[in-house]
Amino acid sequence: MNKQELVDLVSEQTETSKEAATKVLDVTLQSIKDAVSKGDTVQLIGFGSFSRGERSARTGRNPQTGEPIQIAAAKTVKFTAGKAFKDAVQA
Repeated sequence: MNKQELVDLVSEQTETSKEAATKVLDVTLQSIKDAVSKGDTVQLIGFGSFSRGERSARTGRNPQTGEPIQIAAAKTVKFTAGKAFKDAVQA
């Protein structure tokens, strides 16, 4: 499912316009991005939680030459599925 299909589904199930559903989805996603960017954790009970993780610097290899290269440390996004979400996937 892509974003437009999700907007269509939300619009249909809430009996609102597609424009309103798009705005709500956009504001929700932006709010999650803003919170995680600041280092906060966003917990949606039954669905899961979004948080920021850290990946340390490490040495890798250039696949073409085989020479070692340094890979810089990076911040990552982590998603941990909630119990209800996991249970729904297992069903």
